[in-house]
Amino acid sequence: MTVPEYLPLDENEDWPTHGEYEYTAYYHSRRQVHEFSEQLSMSFDYIVIGAGPIGAALAFKLSTDHPDQQILIVEKSWDEPDRIVGELMQPAGCHALELLGLGRVFSGIGAVPVHGYYIAYGGNQLYVPYPLNPNGKPFRGVSFHHGRLVMNLRAACKSRSNITCLEASVVDLIRDSGISAIRGVRVGAARDNGQKELKEVTARRITFVCDGISSQFRKVLNPEPVALISHFCGLVLEHEPVSTADHFTGPAGAIPASLRADPCTQKENPLPMPHNGHVLLDGLGPVLLYQMSERETRVLADIPGPTLPSDGSQLRALVRESLSRAAPKQMYPVLHSRLMDAVDGTQRLRCIGSKFIPATANRIPGAIWIGDALNVRHPLTGGGMTVGLWDIVHLCKQMAKEDHSPRALNRMTAQWQWDRRSRALVVNTLSVALHALFAAADSPDMCLLRDACFSYLSRGSFYTMHPSGFLSGLFPSPLLLLFHFFSVAILAVTMRLGDPKAGILPIRCLSAARTLWVAACVILPFMWRELQP
Repeated sequence: MTVPEYLPLDENEDWPTHGEYEYTAYYHSRRQVHEFSEQLSMSFDYIVIGAGPIGAALAFKLSTDHPDQQILIVEKSWDEPDRIVGELMQPAGCHALELLGLGRVFSGIGAVPVHGYYIAYGGNQLYVPYPLNPNGKPFRGVSFHHGRLVMNLRAACKSRSNITCLEASVVDLIRDSGISAIRGVRVGAARDNGQKELKEVTARRITFVCDGISSQFRKVLNPEPVALISHFCGLVLEHEPVSTADHFTGPAGAIPASLRADPCTQKENPLPMPHNGHVLLDGLGPVLLYQMSERETRVLADIPGPTLPSDGSQLRALVRESLSRAAPKQMYPVLHSRLMDAVDGTQRLRCIGSKFIPATANRIPGAIWIGDALNVRHPLTGGGMTVGLWDIVHLCKQMAKEDHSPRALNRMTAQWQWDRRSRALVVNTLSVALHALFAAADSPDMCLLRDACFSYLSRGSFYTMHPSGFLSGLFPSPLLLLFHFFSVAILAVTMRLGDPKAGILPIRCLSAARTLWVAACVILPFMWRELQP
């Protein structure tokens, strides 16, 4: 598959978004995909459950690192998936793909380079560019159609002679009696055609569970119930490609009013800063906008709370209200109009629940959970694939050092969990802490912390760039994250103490102390849970 490149104004020098992809010929091919009914080997060295971004990348890396070993990757459907999240890759995730030998995976799918984030709150705007790379140029992320990226990753798997691609449904994990070790999978037909036959496929070395956010096998590792934090409701804006790169980048920090842009016509790209992620914080919850291609922009409206209205018209009204508040007509006349038209013209709003699931120590021999099957964070910061891909990088490094005896596997898994912890902790904690901050009810303390956070980021310099490093996954330092979060809390305290409208000084001191306590309650429980494995 090759998507037309309308205006290559902005080629991504780090991770190419234009040009040919070496595995394009396998994009639509089903010749390499085996059906459940076919006769196949019942034993492989490695079994990978799930051919999403993490499973496909893992299978490809295993096949290149171990060319003499056989890998089975099982997926229920090898058709192009259609999801409303997993459409933006942070720079650290792009770097991980390059380390896995998949640096050109964004080519040929109409992907768009991403320079940073435009953030709006309370009538003010700021810009958070990505940090500089070792060559002195800013890192870039990439946004894209989720399904197209997955198909490019699967195409890479199809090209490998030692990977067997199977279209089937994994119904169970096979355990050895007595020791509870996983030794393979039990598979059935991918589609319910009345066929009840099951087949057992064994893994001589390891079974990898990569079946994503809705993993049916996570409960084997972590039986705790999972509560929803919120829901993202998604729709798409269609527009003309940008004709100028004038507003792709800018200085870090607050955006002066003179630099704010709004398209002149209804057909133009409606984003204030194309080729950037946009976070609008004045809705019922955060509203995200990012391009999937030069002609399409994804809109995700966060609706806080574990449930949504059962009535479709009530849900539509809720999303419409949130978008209208996030992009007010007086500030964004064209974007506001396009959003209202999109909500009213969309037949069905697509929604997905947001969860937080910390990683659990893997103490089950024979299997390794990885990606969203292991732990999940809020999609607000777009860091899920970054965490999963770096999990693969760290895991494959450990696998190259160890043999595959049970004791060595236990040692390898323990070291891998330590290696992955810092980046996963920063990305996961940042996502749920920011959502808790910007989607909470309008309590005085939360409002003050939100104001302080936006003011802190607006200062530029390291006040903006260090948080950008956390967001991009490039600064995996939990202590630095803690320092900046409590710097925001201290700024909130000084704002409270300096506000004569907040009451007499003793009352302001008590209020400031309560704000500091609320800030600690926002971030520390999440960090503690991430430290547990």
